[in-house]
Amino acid sequence: MPRTAVVLSGGEGIRLRPITADLPKGLVKVGGKPLLQWVVEWLKANGVTNIVMGVAYLKEQIIDFFGDGTRFGVGIQYSIHTVAGGTGEGFRLAVNRYVEDQTFFALNGDQITDLRLKTMLAKHQKSETLSTIAVVHPRLPFGLVKVDKNDYCRGFLEKPVLKDVNISTGIYVFEREIVEYLPRVGDIERTTFPKLSRLGKVNAFRHSGSFITINSLRELEDAERQLRN
Repeated sequence: MPRTAVVLSGGEGIRLRPITADLPKGLVKVGGKPLLQWVVEWLKANGVTNIVMGVAYLKEQIIDFFGDGTRFGVGIQYSIHTVAGGTGEGFRLAVNRYVEDQTFFALNGDQITDLRLKTMLAKHQKSETLSTIAVVHPRLPFGLVKVDKNDYCRGFLEKPVLKDVNISTGIYVFEREIVEYLPRVGDIERTTFPKLSRLGKVNAFRHSGSFITINSLRELEDAERQLRN
């Protein structure tokens, strides 16, 4: 079981403005504690105690809050990248600088989930690919109205889950060779994964449990409600 994870928390969190005007997204509080703290505690609960945190925007605040990780029972190293470099630069620099493991976890640090990394790893190891992406069925942020051909409303679905669609959770298992496919600048979702999928080198792990991501003020409000229930 790999004990290393690369966690990116370098973006400006523009859709969370004005909260993120002077606060990094990873320190935005949800359910009473910073988003990144949820991530760190979840990794520790899954046996991952060596964390490489990729930071950029307002990075000093994140470094000051987490320090070397001792307070949270983990070890944390920091890899600094640029905001403009995107996830490609963030992951590439972090892996080249600090990751020695052949297999490791990687993620965008904006999820709250009960995903079991050991189960995901087992799926990855059977696939013999360079990467595995955890996917979930998305929930629409609004309700659907069923309308017949005569324009009568025949039913309502409140924020339904789309069972025939999968979206990435931003949680991955990587083999170290993936560095060869990481761009110097740009996001891996638009560069690395499309290329790997054409080569048959990316696998999917279907997660059916809890998954909350916070990318906007609406999602932050939804997350607060879910965590209270």
